[in-house]
Amino acid sequence: MSDSGLARVRTDGGEQMKQWLAIAACMGGLGVLCGAFAAHGLKGRVDAYALSVFETGARYHMYHALAMALAALAGRDPAARPRARIAAALFGLGIVLFSGSLYLLALTAAPWLGLVTPLGGIAFVAGWAMLALAALRLRD
Repeated sequence: MSDSGLARVRTDGGEQMKQWLAIAACMGGLGVLCGAFAAHGLKGRVDAYALSVFETGARYHMYHALAMALAALAGRDPAARPRARIAAALFGLGIVLFSGSLYLLALTAAPWLGLVTPLGGIAFVAGWAMLALAALRLRD
């Protein structure tokens, strides 16, 4: 118990990977909503370039929500779990930085947001590398 009288809940690694899978599912749903917004809410309201930028964000959002789910499933194996957990976090960070910056860039045309996008791309690549390392740890 902490000084405030509230017990801290501790989860084992398997529970954490279930949480990552739930987060991935939510991210996937959000990716669908962003894609639908691009197709139905933005068409005719922004120029073709801004629409393309937003759609790119939605596409990579969905790819990496699925990658996050894959990392969560790989993390069911305790040997792969540490790297899978890092991969899932990197995919989430990449979605926020890469897709988030593209969404905002399409909606605001603020040019400085283009400087954030590559940071998300780096997070994506690092996530894939960590997922590959996790896969090498999987037991048959």
